[in-house]
Amino acid sequence: MMSDQITLRDATPEDAAGIADIYNDAVRHTTAILMEGEVDAANRVAWMQARAALGYPVLVAVRGPQVLGYASFGDWRPFDGFRATVENSVYVHAQARGQGVAQNLLAALLPRAAACGKHKMVAAITSENAASLRLHARAGFVETARMREVGQKFGRWLDLVFMEATLDDRPQP
Repeated sequence: MMSDQITLRDATPEDAAGIADIYNDAVRHTTAILMEGEVDAANRVAWMQARAALGYPVLVAVRGPQVLGYASFGDWRPFDGFRATVENSVYVHAQARGQGVAQNLLAALLPRAAACGKHKMVAAITSENAASLRLHARAGFVETARMREVGQKFGRWLDLVFMEATLDDRPQP
């Protein structure tokens, strides 16, 4: 009998196809990813390797062999002065949404960023993505900016909401 237990762990190359499926579903059906091209497992392996080279995790939530969701963070801006700030990504399989998967992934991701010496985590979320806005607010993120019509997908303009969380209490870098 297969366990219904959900496990969080670091992703492995064997998870790449499941991660790609979740990513591609978001590309096809949501405004959570403002990209139009889909990816394959090899692309996600390369992405995981690039994150690992920076010391950044890719976490997965799994039930047995099935990837239910994934989360990671990457550099927010490619300038030295922003090196203590990262931007997160949290995505959940359509059939696993509303089950606490994203909440658990984000909760596990925050201390991993702090352990990398990061001070702030930023989330950039389309304004119509109410579930992600709620998720981040529950995790302690606060809205800091709302940019009108800066994105586009599905033939319409999209507003982008920036939220941030403070990861440590350092008064100076």
